[in-house]
Amino acid sequence: MDYAIQQILNALSFGAEYALLALGLAIVFSIMGLVNFAHGEIIAAGGYSMFAITTLLTGNPLVVILGALLVAVLASVLLERLAFRPVRYSDPATGLLTAFGVSMILQNLFLLLVSPRPIAVTNLYFLNWPVEIGSVQVSTLQIFETLSTAVAITALAIFLRKSSFGIAMRAASLDFEMVRLMGIKANRVVAVAFAVSGLLAGLACIFIMARRGSVDPTFGFNPVLKAFVACVLGGFGSLGGAVLGGFLLGAIEVGMLVLLPQSYGGMKEAFVFGIVALILIWRPNGILSPPVEKGDKL
Repeated sequence: MDYAIQQILNALSFGAEYALLALGLAIVFSIMGLVNFAHGEIIAAGGYSMFAITTLLTGNPLVVILGALLVAVLASVLLERLAFRPVRYSDPATGLLTAFGVSMILQNLFLLLVSPRPIAVTNLYFLNWPVEIGSVQVSTLQIFETLSTAVAITALAIFLRKSSFGIAMRAASLDFEMVRLMGIKANRVVAVAFAVSGLLAGLACIFIMARRGSVDPTFGFNPVLKAFVACVLGGFGSLGGAVLGGFLLGAIEVGMLVLLPQSYGGMKEAFVFGIVALILIWRPNGILSPPVEKGDKL
């Protein structure tokens, strides 16, 4: 029983991380129709900022965390202004290629200007303390990650429903041109969407850094790839689908680690993506997408 509870907590922890990143991708996609693969480099920028703040200013964990969040938000807004705004009304393929191009450029800049090797950041030691809950031992990382994600999702839901910018973002996700015709400045709406996306990326960066303890030029590639899969699994463009897909992907990963024999441990990813493929055969547009009858046009 204790082992089962431990694995459930592991699934929630990994799922929370994927849900944060998937939400960041889904928010931008719902408004611009853009899959921002440069999202991973925003995470890396947050990680490198932790190292820079520690080296140049202070090792205070609170300052380091706040600095990483601020850098992630600023990096996301800056990328929107410099890279994505000029191609906003272009063909979707142009935006996708731009995102890939920006991702490659930033990875190489990190490689050339910082270091090709992993750089250790150890300020987040308090997130790895063991905690006894009854007879179950967990880490503070699992607790903070799950609770922080729940708070972030709740705060985002309130923001989208109650604030003027949130309402404008929801309207833009349905009809961007109509929002512009109503006199709402499109640039502000998109910039706020990217800022929210960057904040979620910064929050995920903190937990990834606490788990890995180091940052390198490809630091954000695998997490964003998993977040993309989570978005597709839940239904791209659906914020609820992004959250569901993130937690479901985390549960599948942990389930495969538990169920697979040790000799098949290296094939975990293959089994995970195989299960995801089977789910998408059942719901090609994602779990929360409306079902499409055979013969219907998409």
